[in-house]
Amino acid sequence: MPDFLTAALYKFVDLPDFAELQAPLQAFCEANDVRGTLLLAEEGINGTIAGPEVGVRAVLAHLRTDPRLAALEHKEAHSDKAPFYRMKVRLKQEIVTMGVAGINPNRMAGQYVKPQDWNALINDPDVVLIDTRNDYEVSIGTFEGAINPATSSFSELPDWVRREMGPEGRLKDRAGKKPKVAMFCTGGIRCEKSTAFLKAQGFDEVYHLEGGILKYLETVPEAD
Repeated sequence: MPDFLTAALYKFVDLPDFAELQAPLQAFCEANDVRGTLLLAEEGINGTIAGPEVGVRAVLAHLRTDPRLAALEHKEAHSDKAPFYRMKVRLKQEIVTMGVAGINPNRMAGQYVKPQDWNALINDPDVVLIDTRNDYEVSIGTFEGAINPATSSFSELPDWVRREMGPEGRLKDRAGKKPKVAMFCTGGIRCEKSTAFLKAQGFDEVYHLEGGILKYLETVPEAD
């Protein structure tokens, strides 16, 4: 029977006091024999932790005692080996690195689309579908008709958007109106931040797949 629980989590939320959370969170994880990496930034929290199930659930419950993280969601899996051997709570500028100042998904991200509604959206011929993952991930598999920005890292995506979706780009405004855009990624964090960037660029109709491809595969039957 698997002895270890792994939990992947993220949430965009305003944490102006994020630096003050580091030491207590590190101590709480270690006290519960939990290992992994958690990133804290002013824009939120992101990371993966693992350990005895009782310990991991204690850490998740502890995080949710902060009202700002009460709605924190996570994905979990069991294993018979410890995937991590030390605990690191790190302070960062961003919980997922885009490298563009002033982008706040907590305030201006696109509209979530539930996995069961995703196919209907991307089958709309007026929707521009963009895969926000890197080129290697895209090569493994993607949605039919999705545009591959061919990036090697997430921080390259903003330049691609400016180039390809700007006034002179191949995905430029259609008939004076910016196109409807749907974006997706593996677990939700990159597409959520990507839609915030597009909103900042003046795109009004921007959507992203809630929970990413992982949630889609869990939810939508293959025949669909």
